[in-house]
Formats: sequence, C-alpha cells, structure tokens
Amino acid sequence: MRLNLRDIIEVPGGSVPFACELSTEGLDFPSIREYLTKPYAEGRVYNEAGILHLEGLLTAELLCACDRCGEEFESVKETELDAILVEENPGDDPELFVLQDDGIDLDEVLTTLFVLDMETKFLCKEDCKGLCPTCGKNLNLGPCACRKPIDPRFAVLEQLLDK
Repeated sequence: MRLNLRDIIEVPGGSVPFACELSTEGLDFPSIREYLTKPYAEGRVYNEAGILHLEGLLTAELLCACDRCGEEFESVKETELDAILVEENPGDDPELFVLQDDGIDLDEVLTTLFVLDMETKFLCKEDCKGLCPTCGKNLNLGPCACRKPIDPRFAVLEQLLDK
C-alpha cells in the first residue's frame, strides 16, 4: 500500500493516519506454522519540526511450533512501529526509510519493522523443559524413564554397585 505524504511534508504538526493488513508472503519463519490472522497495522505518520515519524502498532495471531519441545501453540505478536522517513539517506542508515515521490511504500516499511522485531526462539512457555535427548519424551508432560548417563570417570564405581 502506498501512503501519500505530500500534504504533511511541509506542514509541521500535520499527520496522516493509516490502517492496513500486511501480506504474509515473504514472512516465512521456520517456527511459524501459519498466520491465524494476517498482520494488521494501525498508526499514523506525523511531521514533527520537519521530520516525518511513523508510529503505530502491528498485531498478528500466529500458530507456532515450540523450538524446545515441538508442540504447537498460539501466540499474539505485537510490534511497536517507530520509524523515521527521510527524502534522502546520504549515509545509507538502515534505520531510515526513504520517501519516493512524496510517499512511502507502507508494506515495505511494515514488513521490515515486523521482521526486525521477530523473536529468535519461539517457546510454548518461558520454562519449557524440551525433549529428553535419549528417548524424545516431552519433559513438560513428566519425567521420562531413562537413566541419567553416568560420568565415565565413575564407571568403575558403578561396577562395584552392580556386585
């Protein structure tokens, strides 16, 4: 979606509201199984002393796979939108977004902010215990029957206990 900002570029205090759905194409993450709702953004672009700021909130409901235990769980991802829009970026600053013909490609800005705010690990709960490395049982459901591996330095002492 293209957002025309011509009316506020030269008007300090001016603002342009926006509300849109973001396409999930290109938003593939290994732990996200599906988007239960498309990412939805709502906010505004405003001129503060000649500098254009984009602010708002982007929300998406996700079906994820836990990176420790593999169980599926639902999650709501909220991304605070905060960006500065400029007419030209002489230093190629990655935190600035360049206007094109007095407007901005809102999808590009929102996608970038959403991807940069994405978690590196998806966990079903903060204290997820994961899977047993020996038998593969989900340790969140209870302990497994596996014996803990014995330190090889104590293997000789184990033989004494067996007698």
